[in-house]
Amino acid sequence: MPELPEVEVTRLGVSPHLLGERVTSVVMRRSGLRWPFPDDLEQQLLGKTVLSTARRGKYLLIVFQHGVLIIHLGMSGHLRILPKNTPAKLHDHIDIGFGKQVLRMTDPRRFGAVLWHDNAAGDVQNHPLFQRLGVEPLTEEFDGTVLYKATRNKKLEIKQMLLAGNIVVGVGNIYASESLFRAGISPFSSVQRISLARYKKLAQVIKEILAEAIVQGGSTLRDFVAVNGNSGYFQQNYYVYDRNELPCRKCNSIIQQVKQGQRSTFYCVKCQK
Repeated sequence: MPELPEVEVTRLGVSPHLLGERVTSVVMRRSGLRWPFPDDLEQQLLGKTVLSTARRGKYLLIVFQHGVLIIHLGMSGHLRILPKNTPAKLHDHIDIGFGKQVLRMTDPRRFGAVLWHDNAAGDVQNHPLFQRLGVEPLTEEFDGTVLYKATRNKKLEIKQMLLAGNIVVGVGNIYASESLFRAGISPFSSVQRISLARYKKLAQVIKEILAEAIVQGGSTLRDFVAVNGNSGYFQQNYYVYDRNELPCRKCNSIIQQVKQGQRSTFYCVKCQK
């Protein structure tokens, strides 16, 4: 699944092609993906100009004067900027045209979403999809104190807390495993038992790892490709993720893999206490 860095890489890739451009066509090849496409999407977008792009967690926001187009890539989706007359393939579900080019969404597993939020409904940040999302990890608002204060009365493991998204948003499975390794924290540690000092270190490495992944184009996930068709290469820097039974890059112990909440967790017993 595309995680925060992959969505941010996508945003950075499409933005130069969309900003200040007017929508000239909308083509929907099915009725929807995870949820139905808005019935009036073509009416809402035709002739309107893109003002900006943004991201909330793993949601991409394309901002117009009268509302916001909300896009989620789901498990296997990606966006591409293509010449206007590029033939559509089997899993190409929606095209939004901008003159001689189109923004095309491809989603083989159809867990993605394309939704419309009208400004008349209020600030998009109050959209039902966003109301329970935690703080953005790449903002100044996020630090170790946020994690520490939010976990004093919670009874769950730190890895599960990071994936939940209601305290800090967008730290998916790959980057949670890597962040916990770099911070030297066991994925099974109770959130109540982690000190403020250790949370400060964890928050810092989360920021560092996500920023590094964005610079490197994200990770080469099975279904993710960037707007230019290339895959990211952050996976070349993995210390634990997807390295089960391989030696730890720091201490040479064998990396372990277990299931936590139906997700694979990779960790080093010696380096993560």
